[in-house]
Amino acid sequence: MSSDDLDALALLHDPVRRSLYDVVAARGGDVGRGEAAEAAGVSRTLAGHHLDRLVEAGLLESGFRRPEKRGPGSGRPAKVYRRARGERSVSLPPRDYAILASVLAGVVELLGADEQAERAARDVGVRMAGGRRGEPVERVLRERGYEPYEEGGRVRLRNCPFHVLAEEQPVLVCSVNLALCEGLLEGLGDDPGRARLDPRPGECCVAFRVSKTNED
Repeated sequence: MSSDDLDALALLHDPVRRSLYDVVAARGGDVGRGEAAEAAGVSRTLAGHHLDRLVEAGLLESGFRRPEKRGPGSGRPAKVYRRARGERSVSLPPRDYAILASVLAGVVELLGADEQAERAARDVGVRMAGGRRGEPVERVLRERGYEPYEEGGRVRLRNCPFHVLAEEQPVLVCSVNLALCEGLLEGLGDDPGRARLDPRPGECCVAFRVSKTNED
């Protein structure tokens, strides 16, 4: 943990900034000032001020969107915001579980224990569902930071909680993540076959078929 992490996250204590950050994060792409202001219920000027503060803190990134109309009278490019690709964490006292996770992933690779790791992950997924049988998987995934959203008959996951490790060991981490999600579905009394690998840049590698309950 660095003091920068603590200072950046402290900015989210302000309810307006937190609301604007949540709006941008939930859209999964570029969001204009006017769009963010309307969603958060504040003025465009106030939204711009807080969004720029979040950019300065490294929680958001900004850029410019060219107007659809080109040539004279087309106007200036609009400033847009998106969630920053980096991550922030605060732990008191400091902890570094990512290093241990990286070591364990390396051990799995050295031993060729991929199947055992997937089996263990599925067991953990079942335990994650403990006492919650019958609840929608989306609710549990949201609580675990996956940020589920529905698109095109699938439930996709905007955030990968294991992003750093997945960049080091993508095949292992994605297969373990899939097994974890299958175990979670099993523990909830749902069909494990709903989960499948369907990677997208910048998102989690697992997606879910929309359940018949959601379709009804």
